[in-house]
Amino acid sequence: MRLRSPGSLGLVSDQPAAPASTALPTPNYFELLGGEDAFRLLVDEFYAGVATDPVMRPMYPEEDLGPANERLRLFLIQYWGGPNTYSQERGHPRLRMRHAPFVIGAVERDAWLRHMRHAVDTLELSPELDKMLWDYLERAAFFMVNAEH
Repeated sequence: MRLRSPGSLGLVSDQPAAPASTALPTPNYFELLGGEDAFRLLVDEFYAGVATDPVMRPMYPEEDLGPANERLRLFLIQYWGGPNTYSQERGHPRLRMRHAPFVIGAVERDAWLRHMRHAVDTLELSPELDKMLWDYLERAAFFMVNAEH
């Protein structure tokens, strides 16, 4: 994800720019959302729901959900501007390809969204950040649908 500076969003200031040596770095979305701790909480809450969900649980072949938890956490951290550990360990995300072996229809999508909505709510984000995160997660869930049943 490429983040744009405020100037590239068409925002104009009548204040002179601060000299480069004193300008503070602009936080990226990863930091604004709460950094690694926030993503750990988000993903832990999500998988706590998945663990007992009769629709979702069969989609995770590992007996322990730990590996899936780590993969999702690292992916989201990287996507939102944190360290690129996911790509270093697993290569390009290729989300549709990685999910292709699983039948994902409206029922599965909605179950995923239900658990993710609960997880996002635990972060208690500002309305703007909540909307930004939720919009992405919702688009991703709809993108993963690969079956009609």
